[in-house]
Amino acid sequence: MSDTLHSLSTSGLSPKKQIQCWSDALTDLCGQFEIDPLKASSLEANVTYTTVSKLKLCQIDVSQHRIAHTVARARSSEHPYVKIHFQTEGTSYFEQDGRRLELRPGDIVAYDVASPHAIISPARTRHDVVIVPKELLRERGFHPERMSACKLSARAGTGRISHEFVHAAFGEAAKLSANNAAIVADSLIDLLLLPLREADAAFDRGGPEAMYIRAQAFIREHLRDPDLSIDRISAALGCTKRYLHMLFSDRGMTVSDYIWHVRLQNCRHELETYTGKTVTDVAFSWGFSSSSHFSRVFRKYFGVVPSSIHKAQQGGSSAGVSPDAPRPFDSDGDAD
Repeated sequence: MSDTLHSLSTSGLSPKKQIQCWSDALTDLCGQFEIDPLKASSLEANVTYTTVSKLKLCQIDVSQHRIAHTVARARSSEHPYVKIHFQTEGTSYFEQDGRRLELRPGDIVAYDVASPHAIISPARTRHDVVIVPKELLRERGFHPERMSACKLSARAGTGRISHEFVHAAFGEAAKLSANNAAIVADSLIDLLLLPLREADAAFDRGGPEAMYIRAQAFIREHLRDPDLSIDRISAALGCTKRYLHMLFSDRGMTVSDYIWHVRLQNCRHELETYTGKTVTDVAFSWGFSSSSHFSRVFRKYFGVVPSSIHKAQQGGSSAGVSPDAPRPFDSDGDAD
């Protein structure tokens, strides 16, 4: 027979033990993550999970929180998975490589777990997750190393078919023989690959998604340059500024939003990781030319001032994150 269903809950534990319990559960499933209950007094989390051959299927219900896999912990060997996340209740925000995707019920996000990322849920959420070893995707000619996190839909088409199959496999997993479990897992991977291949084909055709990814790459490469501008980006990509604006506005942000968001994320990482730098050192090294401007936009984005994170790191702890969703910047990058 295939694996039985397993359940874990943080209910009834002290707040500290809740975080440790949830951390242990995630580590067992797909690797180590930092967990922050945001400003909540407790972390109420429940997960039911099973395996179908080499696949892990999970149903997760959790209160407001933030989980993050940081640059400091980025080791592919510890996170050799692609995760397919089906949002079923509530709203979450997925961040990776400077991109910020809003996930509502019916949305899917597929991403490489090894690449640093964070998921912020300002309130209670539920989601179904399929954890797929990368080796199974490579066997089918799909290369997860080149995959950028992609947002798909489970409301119709191949995404809906995949999600319905996931539900069926989850419910019947305990009744499957080992041989049948392997067959079901193969079928499920092939179904999950349908929407992923559609996204991958759009990239290969050189359409807007491919141009958007190239724009991201150029921005990340020149992120420390204080003179990085829309003019430079559009000239490097060989596209008009209007087209560049359209690529980012279609994803709910301006080009300036993206640049400053990525800079702020890198600043926060350095403040949390490197104790030998001052707040001003960090700000100037990532393209900010004013420490007061940096403090304003940092607080607007994260809900805390950078000095509090720096002091907490010096003291051996980390600062919290506001559960509020980051607010967009004005066109000049200022949050005022």
